This record gives sequence, structure tokens and C-alpha cells, in this order.
Amino acid sequence: MTASSGGAVKAQPWNDLSARPYVEIERITKSFGDFKAVDDVSLKVYKGEIFCLLGASGCGKTTLLRMLGGFETPTSGRVLIDGEDMSGVPPYERPVNMMFQSYALFPHMSVEQNVAFGLKQDRLPKHEIQERVATMLDLVKMSDYAKRKPHQLSGGQRQRVALARSLVKRPKLLLLDEPLGALDKKLREHTQFELISLQDKLGVTFIVVTHDQEEAMTLASRIGVMNHGEIVQAGTPSEIYEFPSSRFVADFVGSVNMFEGKLIEDEPDYVRIRSPEIDAPIYVSHGISAPPGAVVWAALRPEKIFMSVAAPEGGADNVVRGTVQDIAYLGDLSIYLVKLPTGKVVRVTQPNTSRHAEAIGWDQQVYLSWDASSPVVVTR
Repeated sequence: MTASSGGAVKAQPWNDLSARPYVEIERITKSFGDFKAVDDVSLKVYKGEIFCLLGASGCGKTTLLRMLGGFETPTSGRVLIDGEDMSGVPPYERPVNMMFQSYALFPHMSVEQNVAFGLKQDRLPKHEIQERVATMLDLVKMSDYAKRKPHQLSGGQRQRVALARSLVKRPKLLLLDEPLGALDKKLREHTQFELISLQDKLGVTFIVVTHDQEEAMTLASRIGVMNHGEIVQAGTPSEIYEFPSSRFVADFVGSVNMFEGKLIEDEPDYVRIRSPEIDAPIYVSHGISAPPGAVVWAALRPEKIFMSVAAPEGGADNVVRGTVQDIAYLGDLSIYLVKLPTGKVVRVTQPNTSRHAEAIGWDQQVYLSWDASSPVVVTR
């Protein structure tokens, strides 16, 4: 079970200083001329993890993955897998398999022939190949399609065949580059949970590259958020979402309302922020490391804002009034864009828990409020 799946979480080796990392990246840099695609990245991944590299196109995540697989040579730094330095080790001699975004299935081969290809290259005995291919096809629920060619399969089925081919050689590490990018939304969501279940059964360490934040949040035990060739924050999905280290991370992962302001009170257990974007002080029930008067940003998630027609009880902190400017009904929840007197537009999400709840409409005056623990204050 992943850290993001909501149940009992397995032991977390990344919090154990004595634990030995399974994959260790030590100050890796990859330059193409004057351009640094990956810039001095260090990272530790532990056995049995699903670690997701999350970032926009061009951030360096695929280049980093290719260096792990041996398809790119680092300009500086090194990669260790299971304690062994991979410097100079070609891809075919590494205990690694890579599943490409295109799946790269051989069109003239059947499903079982595609899965068996790597084992035949390794000259395994015929009976062992048959046994391992049958076991793997059964595991990915493709046994009934063993004789079909790739063009006779759906996108989801081709994805399973590519996964089976990657896993049948029993790699210590599986690298997946946008593995679900070719699937439609509903199938992608279903396949994410199948991938988690499969990884849990096999115990293989996965490193996944994706630009899809929902995919990373669903799959990962930990996420590394990349920007301009650097990992700007690494942590569990809940740490990344609830405690972003910067404006970039807060804005990139999920939706967020960002209020720029200055510290007017800075105590060990709380701060107050005055922002020209909002006509009430922002009170936050945790301290930060910044001097009084410093420019900071309060990041507030839309689902943590309460919206009401009547004024909430309490003080003036964390309460503002505005006008509903737009509404988007998404079935399970509704998104409200509320314009404040300052001109700032605040995004609010509310779950549609009742069919007969009193609806808030366009151009309606509403009050917005939030708990003091809800905002996260970032200084960069």
C-alpha cells in the first residue's frame, strides 16, 4: 500500500538514517552544450518504493531516468544500484529494465512472443521461458490474448503487455517513462491501482516519470518535484501537497490560492500576515523562520475554505467577504470563483454531499473563512 492510499502505511525507510538506499544518485549533472538538463541532483530511493519524478515537459525528469538506465552518460556525478557503481556499465548489463512511453512493442510478434523476446536474447531454456511468460501474462491478466498481435489490442492491453515484457526478466529496478500517458482518463485511473497491486506482489522498485500530478499522488510512496533540472522538493504525497516548500511546488501540485504579504506578527507558534490582496489579516497557527516585515506568501488550498451566506462567528482574522463570479459543477464537487473587494479572485471547492443542499448562485454575496492551521507560509 502506498503512502497516498489512505490505509496503514508500511515502514518508511527514507526516515531511517541507518537504512541503505537501493538506488543512490550522487550529484548528477547532465549538460548539452551550455544547457544543463539535470543540475547537481542527489536522491536516494529505497527497495520496494514507487518513486515518482514529477514535473513539466523539459524539466529534466526523462533525462535523469535515462541516466539511471544507462542510455545517457552523466557529465558529472554517479549512480549506484544496490550498492554497485553503474559508471561505464551499459544498459544491457544493468539490473534495470525501462518501459518507454510508446511501449515499443514489436508489431510482427504476438503478445507472448513480445514478452518472451528478452528471455530468448538471454538464451534461457525454452521451458523456463514458457513458464515465466505464462506466469507474467497471468499476472497482468493477458493470458487470453497471448496469440494476438499488438494492433489487435486496446491501449490498456498494450500497456499491460509492455509492463509484462519489462518485468519478465525480473529486474531489480523498473524505470517507467509516462507509462499511462496514452490511456484515456478512466482507464488511466483504473490502471494506476492495478500497477500498485502488481508492484506490491512482485516487490520490484519502480521509478516513474510523469507530468500528471494526480498520477504521481496515486502511485507514489514518495514524489520528487523537478523544475529546471533540479529536484526542488522530495517527500510523500501528503507532505508535498500539505507542506509545499515553495510557491512553485504549491502552485504545481494541486490548485492553490496564493496571497502575497508582509509579516506583521512573528511569534514561535503563530504569525500574522497583512496582504493588499485581502482585506483581513491572515492568521497562521505555526511559526516560520523569517524576520518581521519580510515578504512572504500564504498558500491556501481551495478545499480548506469554508463558504457561507451568513457571517461566521469569531474574530476578524481569516474572514473575508466577496461575490461569486463563476461556478463549475463537476458532479462530486463544485468550484466557485469568488471576487474580493480588492479584485483578487479566490478559488473555493465544495463537495456536493447532498442532492438538496441550498445552492449558492452567481453574483451572490458570500463569506469565506478558514482555519488558522490551513494556510502554509512560504518565503520563496
